[in-house]
Amino acid sequence: MEFGNIILTKELPVATIQLNRPEVLNAINHKLLRELASCLEQLDGDDEVKCIIITGNEKAFAAGADIREMAEAGTIDMLLMDSFGVWQSIRRVRKPVIAAVSGFALGGGCELAMMCDIIIASDTARFGQPEINIGIMPGAGGTQRLARAVGKYKAMEMILTGEMINAEEAFRSGLVNRVVPVGLQLEEAKRIGNIIASKSPVAVRLAKEAVLRADELALKEGLEFERKNFYILFSSVDQKEGMLAFTEKRKPRWTGR
Repeated sequence: MEFGNIILTKELPVATIQLNRPEVLNAINHKLLRELASCLEQLDGDDEVKCIIITGNEKAFAAGADIREMAEAGTIDMLLMDSFGVWQSIRRVRKPVIAAVSGFALGGGCELAMMCDIIIASDTARFGQPEINIGIMPGAGGTQRLARAVGKYKAMEMILTGEMINAEEAFRSGLVNRVVPVGLQLEEAKRIGNIIASKSPVAVRLAKEAVLRADELALKEGLEFERKNFYILFSSVDQKEGMLAFTEKRKPRWTGR
């Protein structure tokens, strides 16, 4: 499939998706969203790809949703467009996804970054949920994921004022993993992606699944889910190989089985 709003590059075992609507600061419209979801689905099924990066350009990761597409829409229009259904398909990607953010990550752009598993920010990155400024509110997970990332009070301030925070404040608040000089965010994301790609694919998948459940389950149920995935790994070829390699003091040869 050819894409018009994203650019896919592969440096196996890592694949990078670049949002590519620079004329509107990578504003997310329905077409871009569907291309992104389709590309992620393809990569999720590609055994050669072990980790996925989503990035923009130095000016913007994504400056929000494309307002022109929604300005005249009614409730039924929004229901039929079903953008949020597409957002959910992005969240179902089983492989680790890293956001490499520079410039603006606002509204839907901030929500997209938060749907990733790790966020690397350049020192010029700006995060925010400014929907309140145009008479709406976050609708693709902003109220829920932001509160889980930075806490109720910081999330309430950001969402109700619509004000942005810079990369350093995002780091201090727990929204991003690390901040690097502008221009190095993609390099750092690839470095981490390659480290993840060097681990057992089946263990990475089940570990990611368990961490994501921490946001959804009470501690008791979360611990039970973690324990189930832990036990499942003892039926994998990779578990036998990993422990054998450890005792033989050599690097493991993963099969993903």
